[in-house]
Amino acid sequence: MNRTSSSQSDPFEWFRGWLCHPNRIRHQVWCSDRDVYALAEIILLLSERVIMNDSTRNKCKSEQNDISALFEEQPSTSASSTVTESTKRQKLSRKVHIAVAGCSHGEMDKIYATVAEIERREGYKFDLLISCGDYEAIRNYGDLKHMHAPEKYRHLQSFHRYYSGELVKFNFIILEAPVLTIFVGGNHEASGYLQELPYGGWVAPKIFYLGHASVVQFAGLRIAGLSGIYNKNDYNTGHWERPPFIDYGAVVSAYHVRSVDVFRLKQLKPRNPNEPPIDIMVTHDWPAGITDYGDVKQLLRLKPYFEEDLKKNAIGNPATMTLLHVLKPRYWLAAHMHCLFAALVPHPNKNDRENDFEPTRFLSLDKPLPRRHFLQALEFDVDQNVSLNLSYDPTWLAILRATNALTSVDKNVQKQEEIVVDVQNIYMPSQHTCNERWDFRPTEEELTKVDEIYGGDFTVPMNFKMTARPHRVDETNDSSQELYYRNPQSTEFCAKLGIKDLNEMLCSLSMDGLGIPYYINKNNDSEVVLKSRTLEKKEDFDDKSDFIIDRNPLPKSLLLEDFKTPAVTNNDEFDKHPSSTVNGCEKRSHYGVDEGLQLSGSKILRRHLIIDINEDKSTQGTSHHSC
Repeated sequence: MNRTSSSQSDPFEWFRGWLCHPNRIRHQVWCSDRDVYALAEIILLLSERVIMNDSTRNKCKSEQNDISALFEEQPSTSASSTVTESTKRQKLSRKVHIAVAGCSHGEMDKIYATVAEIERREGYKFDLLISCGDYEAIRNYGDLKHMHAPEKYRHLQSFHRYYSGELVKFNFIILEAPVLTIFVGGNHEASGYLQELPYGGWVAPKIFYLGHASVVQFAGLRIAGLSGIYNKNDYNTGHWERPPFIDYGAVVSAYHVRSVDVFRLKQLKPRNPNEPPIDIMVTHDWPAGITDYGDVKQLLRLKPYFEEDLKKNAIGNPATMTLLHVLKPRYWLAAHMHCLFAALVPHPNKNDRENDFEPTRFLSLDKPLPRRHFLQALEFDVDQNVSLNLSYDPTWLAILRATNALTSVDKNVQKQEEIVVDVQNIYMPSQHTCNERWDFRPTEEELTKVDEIYGGDFTVPMNFKMTARPHRVDETNDSSQELYYRNPQSTEFCAKLGIKDLNEMLCSLSMDGLGIPYYINKNNDSEVVLKSRTLEKKEDFDDKSDFIIDRNPLPKSLLLEDFKTPAVTNNDEFDKHPSSTVNGCEKRSHYGVDEGLQLSGSKILRRHLIIDINEDKSTQGTSHHSC
């Protein structure tokens, strides 16, 4: 389905699936068509009354029926599934609020401040924050040497404050993330640090990295993640990169997606339709071809230089588009392209053409810069007694055990002797291989074994420890690159589950650049000297496919302790603002009429959850790295 062409014949196509759908989850709406936006705004107001307030459901019954009439072609569900949903809703009584951020680029203070302001205005607390990559978990200046970006775009940013738990000025309290945060890796990361946690783990208190690929549960929701971006040259290799990144290009290939991770995620496909699907899939890169299901014209108005790549089908990861159709997640969240893009991907039911599967709602968000859509709020109804602790997914743990033999640090293309390689050079087991298991979806016995190992308690332990020294006030940007460490989280996780410890395997490759963890040797963090050569400044790891520069000024740093409550302004002031047009379009036609907020010269759209931070004059002429 090409949404660009279909929207011309049916102007309401864009809103279908985003409003008044059976799951009663709150959404945003984006529309570039002025002729239908006024009606869409009415739909949004009415639907919010139905979705956000259960007590007004009966009062709004007639309004809801009127809205439903506008969506005659909504994806239908079978009678049995409708009854099941109705029965299920009677048991659901608790709301969970999840915030989703695009590329963070280390600007966690700004993102957390935005979240805090939304909480104040909306009157609820966020239970979880999901970041879609380029998180930049930089502990000190040495970690900057492991980030793939031109030197002028490397900034320490604010993560190191949460890593070290520094004292907040004048408050004498330990700083930690104000909301539980999980994230996937992108193509601008402190790759050395993330390589310590290949299966995921805490990078700081209350901040959890999902690893190369993993699945966790939160409030009964299954959240899957895949880190990195696609590159065909590294897709079939093992995870062999680690500091000091001696080999040319290792800093780049470290964040490239591997086939073994995609293969493992495919094993999440339910064995029968009654099994719960993945609720949220998080990636950094887009699935290739996702633009066919969204408003391409609007995308090209925002990013006209995407046109050539779209013609070549060079945007996104072709492997994850296959994954999307296999898993059929309810939501797919991404970033990377630094623009807002939404799409609705249908899933036809081949066995019952009249009752299709629930579509996947794709959403890509921007980065925290002025006039950018970088934050989205989702609201889910869950069971009253559900735990809000992060927990492992038993099915995923069973998959890791079953596919343990596929874990490799081989730099060359993975080609195991017992696996027959097909003509498409796919080196993971398949149904074409001889005498080899290729379906690793867990059996009842495998799930039972995992349950016995964990004793039925899959809560992720808070076992964070600092492996690298935290940032020091006297530290300068010319510090040597950080060492590589054995991370106790990886050690404990792999030992308990009985799988290969990829962190230990990487440590065993060489003694070069291997350090003693800071939590063991706090008094002398320089005992182990970097034995191998460091990266030369002249070496450029840009492969011309992973890096795009956005020529935007770097916004002024906004710290939590400096956050000021904004004053309310009216809509007229919004529309009269000199910057009331974006990309040649009026803000009213793109955002809709809404109440505005003033934040030290900044604007926040209340319903659409957009923060607009004015550029600092002192930063004019500088740029921030992108994708």
